[in-house]
Amino acid sequence: MNQAERMRRREPAQSNGTFFANHPLRWGFIVTLGVLLAILLGIVVSNLQSVLLSVFIAAFVALGLDPLIRWFQRRGLKRGMAIVVVILLFVGVVVAVIWVLVPPVVEQAVALVKNIPTMVKNAQDAGWYDQANDATNGVLATVVKSVQDALSDPNLWATVGGGALAFGASVIGAVSTGFFVFVLSIYFIATLDSTKQACYTLIRKSNRAQISDLAERIMLSVGKYLSGMVILAFMNATYSVILLVLVGVPYALIIGVVAFFVTLIPLIGTVLTTILMTIISLFVSPTAGLIVLIFMLVYMQVEAYILTPRVMGKAVQVPGTIVLISALAGGTLLGLLGALVAIPISAGILLIIREIVIPKQARL
Repeated sequence: MNQAERMRRREPAQSNGTFFANHPLRWGFIVTLGVLLAILLGIVVSNLQSVLLSVFIAAFVALGLDPLIRWFQRRGLKRGMAIVVVILLFVGVVVAVIWVLVPPVVEQAVALVKNIPTMVKNAQDAGWYDQANDATNGVLATVVKSVQDALSDPNLWATVGGGALAFGASVIGAVSTGFFVFVLSIYFIATLDSTKQACYTLIRKSNRAQISDLAERIMLSVGKYLSGMVILAFMNATYSVILLVLVGVPYALIIGVVAFFVTLIPLIGTVLTTILMTIISLFVSPTAGLIVLIFMLVYMQVEAYILTPRVMGKAVQVPGTIVLISALAGGTLLGLLGALVAIPISAGILLIIREIVIPKQARL
């Protein structure tokens, strides 16, 4: 390559630098326009956050049900028929929850909030309360007061009901948002494969096979993770309701519903529900509180060493520190719902790091 050719190749870069150097106003205008567009995009995203979050949740529902579709396929059903069966099961579960569970849960929630002061007063009038409070230097009274204030706060139930989706903020808003997520979930379940293939066509052909293979593995792992967490949360909630009913703790159903949503957060969810259940059981009697605490500690061991390894299977495992950080960050941004969504996202990022970043670094 002669000197003239090298000079010609340098001309574009030099001309661009000369252009910006000789026209600072144009450069400033372009930068300002970029900043304004970024601000406008942020405003649009902020105004559409409920819609985007609904779409995001529907996509996660579809990914969570995809392992069930594959399970039916392994049992001999064609994928189209498996999708129809899963959609019918999904619709049936939603209708059953709305028809059977919602009325008693709402009734118990209202009764619980109204009767909390009476339950606290009955516990304080019992002989064991003063002794336990003196033994803990007033810590028990502080804890009971905090729990009473928290359970009496409507914002707590709004958060449990959906956080950023504003479930519980108003009946109309809750129904419309829930219906939108429900319909969109069905659509995503039915069109998951075609949607993925359409997205893959946007990738450069030379990289399409590698990226699509990685994306399939990530979505399959995240789907197993989501479905596994729902199964574990359902088992935890069922066990909690049965235990509270046997011990004689009132409002067991609403406590079980709260336990279901909270225990979707791995590592810390069961611990939080155990603390809540123990404190509420103490309002009944010290014996009830002790029984609930012991049996929940036993269940935590069974869940950690038997249920979780069997249910989660080959789903990507998230270290405890990442779980805590993800739950804290997601909860800060979007409430309980954000904490639930943040952990599968972290699982996908970890899988990318393990499959791409680490092998690439090893080859260097």
